[in-house]
Amino acid sequence: MNPPLVLTVAGSDSGGGAGIQADLKTMLALGVHGMSVLTAVTAQNSRGVQGVWELPVEAVRAQYRAVVDDIGVQAVKTGMLASAALVETVAELLAPVEAPVVVDPVGVSKHGDPLLAEAALDSVRTKLLPVATVATPNLDEVTQLTGVRVGDEGDMRAAAGAVLSYGPRWVLIKGGHLPSGQEAVDLLTDGTEEHWLRAPRHDNRHTHGTGCTLASAIASGLAKGLEVPEAVRQAKEYVTGAIAAGFALGSGIGPVDHGWRFRA
Repeated sequence: MNPPLVLTVAGSDSGGGAGIQADLKTMLALGVHGMSVLTAVTAQNSRGVQGVWELPVEAVRAQYRAVVDDIGVQAVKTGMLASAALVETVAELLAPVEAPVVVDPVGVSKHGDPLLAEAALDSVRTKLLPVATVATPNLDEVTQLTGVRVGDEGDMRAAAGAVLSYGPRWVLIKGGHLPSGQEAVDLLTDGTEEHWLRAPRHDNRHTHGTGCTLASAIASGLAKGLEVPEAVRQAKEYVTGAIAAGFALGSGIGPVDHGWRFRA
């Protein structure tokens, strides 16, 4: 039997810890066939992003059509889209797709470097989030998109409601950046159901690529036919292990280990 087909639409991380590289590693580790539409190239290492070059809209559209029209997809994951033009192009391409779509609304890198133009935020809200099966913002991205600031678990429900108001079917509010506690707490909800996901918080600074990895793991689960809550639960388990096994790379922040299960 052929493996399920998952497409990532995202930017390249030359250091290999995040972006397209992290997405494809995650997909391989989880037993699906990963395909890619490159939206931007970054010069990036363990210390940060040294440069960003967006691809033309025509190149993004051509890559997408080449994959979808011939091969097909069973789930799509979006990551770094960089500009309003790219956000709107990708949203337009995804609108007629019946496969589930996981939107990781990437705003800044792990090092704090901007990866989305301020002018593109409204396009994310009004064009991209409405086509999402699951949106996976971290706390900084919640604030960037909605203005809601999350200081503790009690604020996460309001944050979820604010993101859901833009139209995704489900939202996963990632609480990994909460300042205290022994657990990393996330909230998954569609506005009716609530699922609180908890995992041990590992004392490891090498966490580059966690957001890309989690969103790709969710897309992989959905491509296998899992329902959203189970796909998210399994993805959380996978990324928790990848964080625990994160390793030093270069002189800055290293990546999570996408192949941790092969070495466990």
